[in-house]
Amino acid sequence: MGEEHMDEVKDQTGKSGRAQHPGAPKDWAADTDRIPTIFDSLADHGDSTDALAESDRPRARNLEALLDVSKAINSTLVLDEILKRVMRHAIALLNAERGFLMLLDESGQLQVRTAHNINKESLDTAQDFLISRSVANRVATHGKSEYTSNAQEDPRYAHQQSVAELNLRFIICVPLKIKDKVMGVCYLDNQSRAGLFGKSDLHLFELFAEQAAIAIENAKLYGRLLSLTRYNESVVNKTPVGICVVDDQQRVLTFNVAAEQILHSPEDSWTAQTLVEEHRPLVEIFPAGERDWWERTLAEVLRSHKPLSKDKYFLTIGGCETVLSLKISPLNGLPGEPTKVIVVAEDITDQVMLEKYVILSEKMVAKGEMAAAIGHELNNHLEILLAHSELLPIHLKGNRLDKLSESCARIQDSIDSMARFTRGLMDYTQIDTELVEHDIKDLIEEHLFTIRPLRLFSNVRFTCDFQPGLPPVKLDAGQLQSVLLNLYNNAVDATTAGQPCEIRVQAQYRPEAQTVELSVRDHGPGIPADVLPRVFEPRFTTKKGGHGLGLSNCRTIIQNHGGTIRAESAPGEGATFFIELPAHRPYSSFES
Repeated sequence: MGEEHMDEVKDQTGKSGRAQHPGAPKDWAADTDRIPTIFDSLADHGDSTDALAESDRPRARNLEALLDVSKAINSTLVLDEILKRVMRHAIALLNAERGFLMLLDESGQLQVRTAHNINKESLDTAQDFLISRSVANRVATHGKSEYTSNAQEDPRYAHQQSVAELNLRFIICVPLKIKDKVMGVCYLDNQSRAGLFGKSDLHLFELFAEQAAIAIENAKLYGRLLSLTRYNESVVNKTPVGICVVDDQQRVLTFNVAAEQILHSPEDSWTAQTLVEEHRPLVEIFPAGERDWWERTLAEVLRSHKPLSKDKYFLTIGGCETVLSLKISPLNGLPGEPTKVIVVAEDITDQVMLEKYVILSEKMVAKGEMAAAIGHELNNHLEILLAHSELLPIHLKGNRLDKLSESCARIQDSIDSMARFTRGLMDYTQIDTELVEHDIKDLIEEHLFTIRPLRLFSNVRFTCDFQPGLPPVKLDAGQLQSVLLNLYNNAVDATTAGQPCEIRVQAQYRPEAQTVELSVRDHGPGIPADVLPRVFEPRFTTKKGGHGLGLSNCRTIIQNHGGTIRAESAPGEGATFFIELPAHRPYSSFES
């Protein structure tokens, strides 16, 4: 760079001073909040020597200028806006006529991203974009600034075609770098006069470029983060699985479209958008009877930082039974942020229904096989009966009383064997009981989900009331469901034909006995006072065509579980059956 180029020009009085470019608008300061420049620091001094000797005012003003510029360009994270602000402030800082900000593309080529002139106008014509490409490319390649205050006379630039054609005088081009990696360049030039700018302007502009590069890099990172966020939101909203995220106060932060489709009913006033925007508690979207479970479960996951899974969660939504598969897990946020909880819900109603139909088909086959086995066993006895019954008249005619007595004894033995066989089929005391730990609430809800579609219960309204946090019970699920089904059938039979039937199922913990009490109540005519004490007796029945073994077998099953069953009734007020089963663990130690 030629040392003959001075940083100052003389005005008509012979005093040192910065020349204001004739093309600069008078109201430029209004747009830039009067950004101080190196030229302002010398404007009121007598000559350059005196100006440079007077304290550190120029340096302070330059630093003030950089601070203002830094605030301006870092006040947004939108890349295009950052680039425009950088360009406007670059031109204002050095009073250049034109400015170009170019960034390297993926192939390493400089691409003009924004360009302005001193009138704050965007440049958009082919002629406007004519610059010294050789200067810009060298700066981008080597990462070193280039500067000349009179390109027409500078031997480094005078021979370049672009300099001659554009009549360029002042050129300054600095790299935009982050950790020595060049991302682009900032280029300024003037055509009017030479010798307007000095080396100090180059240093100032390099400091400006460092601030600009940081702002541009932050904007790029923000843009990538925003794109990633939008991509993740798109994935979350398009997945068929419901996803919900709540904060440590159980307020909804994320609620995707699938979750809304699974959990929303036409009667609900909330939407996924209102849940998120209003940060409403997640429990509000569930029926009142389910909210306690959700509150305790979310609190436990937040406390223990351990996930919880529920293979089948039964929920009534808009009057329809829905079965969900739930996975509730802790979700760690950024350092210093509280833990969140993510709830993943999948609607498996159709899958459960299919499983139930498969099981029902298997039971039908099993019943067929069992019927065949029973028929075979009974047929053996019948063949004996038939054979000896045919011999009876023959023995009578032959007066063979000994043979007659023997045939009668064989007939009697066969009848006794058949009676023992049929009693064994209906005697639940002989059935093995397989005790497995179960959640009573889940067990009953699954059973109701299975039987509600049956024609027998098409006119039945089931309501459930479960005490929160019931302890588990060890039981044979199939046998207990058989007991409940028998009680439901009796309730339907007791209801007058054509009338709606209501059955209320309740479960609560009895701390004094450490038992879980189930109750099944109907609203039928009730059980007469003289009949009530005998309802559990074998072969006692008031039904036409009844065999009197239903409630007797129910008592046997409950007794096999170490529990008790009793009935209460008042005429015209329905009947209630109470079942008490030992809790597997005390209520106080139960964890939801």
